Amino acid sequence: MTIPGHVFEQTLGALLAPIAPLLEDEEVTEVLINRYDAVYVERRGLLERAVCMFPSEYALMSALRNLSQYVGRELSERKPILEARLPNGSRVEAVIPPASPQGPVVSIRQFRREQLTLEGLLESGGAAAPTAALLRNIVAERRNVVVAGGSGAGKTSLLNALASLARPTERVIVIEDSKELQLGLPHVVHFEAQPADARGRGEISVRHLLRATLRMRPDRIVIGEIRGGEALDLIQAMTSGHRGCLSTVHGTLPVDTLSRLETMALMSDVEMPIPVLRSQVASAIDVIIQLARGEDGVRRVTHIVQLAGFDDPAGYRLEPIFELETAA
Repeated sequence: MTIPGHVFEQTLGALLAPIAPLLEDEEVTEVLINRYDAVYVERRGLLERAVCMFPSEYALMSALRNLSQYVGRELSERKPILEARLPNGSRVEAVIPPASPQGPVVSIRQFRREQLTLEGLLESGGAAAPTAALLRNIVAERRNVVVAGGSGAGKTSLLNALASLARPTERVIVIEDSKELQLGLPHVVHFEAQPADARGRGEISVRHLLRATLRMRPDRIVIGEIRGGEALDLIQAMTSGHRGCLSTVHGTLPVDTLSRLETMALMSDVEMPIPVLRSQVASAIDVIIQLARGEDGVRRVTHIVQLAGFDDPAGYRLEPIFELETAA
């Protein structure tokens, strides 16, 4: 017998009742559960201990097992890692014993209900007005942009703000592992990657979706995050005439971002000499926007650089457009 989805939602809501106030708090961007009795939250970029807790490890495990049933994925000692999404859209990553000896560990990235905009970035202190104007021009000129930064630096937020600046007449196709972007544009198509089922079947990767997207007349392609071989497909799409592409990559500095792109492109099934790959990267990407989170919790734009080409053996030619004075 199939259990109706609304029954799962009600049951899951009851099991998550100990942290319900945190999930409803608009200022909370992440809920971090280190143990059933050790819950932390991120507010305005800073971590703090929450007063709530689960009554026992069993109660937390019950919530996670219900969530795994809700999304149709196995959670067990054999498969102790769960990637899922709550009914409200929040993203969940959980690890259970034996992989986490101290007990279940959970991270819940809150789903933003409001559209993330460049104005919001200005209000939060993430960029000054001249920088915001520069970002607007970059999008208007249909530059191919990579937003880079460490974990929690605000890459997705900035990507959302930039992609929302596309013209209303443009057909924008968004590809994500887990749907987070809310562009507020009239012609947006969302694709979401799917993991394999318990038998290893049915996987739909970002790379699969990107290849399908190229046959669907996109004016802009937005990829939530580049993580693997899809890097090469995106680079080749950029060099074949697809302008205004936007994506994010983990990277500390612009030169590190380029190295990571090379590494991920090499994870594809296409063999390519390094000099040729670097030449394609230099032709494909126009601008790298670097983000960092300060000690005060504010996520700021620290660098904007233009990729002006590649010279062997000198390397990539990076031309700074903007650099935050306090950036190290």
